[in-house]
Amino acid sequence: MREGIPIPGSAKARLIESTLHHVERVGFEAMSVADVATKAGVTTGSLYHHFGSKLGLYLVVRGDMERRITDRMEGAAASVSADGSTSGVRAALMVAFDAAVRFDACRLLGEPLPAGATDSIEATLRPMLPSTLGDAAPVLVAALRAALLCVADGSTAESARAGLAFVVHE
Repeated sequence: MREGIPIPGSAKARLIESTLHHVERVGFEAMSVADVATKAGVTTGSLYHHFGSKLGLYLVVRGDMERRITDRMEGAAASVSADGSTSGVRAALMVAFDAAVRFDACRLLGEPLPAGATDSIEATLRPMLPSTLGDAAPVLVAALRAALLCVADGSTAESARAGLAFVVHE
């Protein structure tokens, strides 16, 4: 079941915002629960109360961001792919990249998924592909994630976007 949107300014909302900030700066593995709690102005106990663990918090933040991205991908694909071509796939990937940059979620969405997690971006992309290209979904998502990590690591969004566009032949 999807969690409700936390009340702005609440401890839960501040923890989510702080987590996004820390993941973008240092990545999930290096993110410290104590640093997240301190930036949110709460105790680590509050973090564990709301999310159960560091991984639980991360999965909520990443899941919410992935939903935002996949909603945009579906809308972009639907607006251009009535003819069955791959133009919807290209539009979906470019919209996903642009949204991740705008949301300052490049490292969050570029990092590998935790073991056993379902890749909702790949799952969204797969049905957009012609059946002959079904196995291309993980390759295209890897290109998207690589472009996002380039931005997270200091490349300009424009150059990373150009690289992604070249891969998807835009």
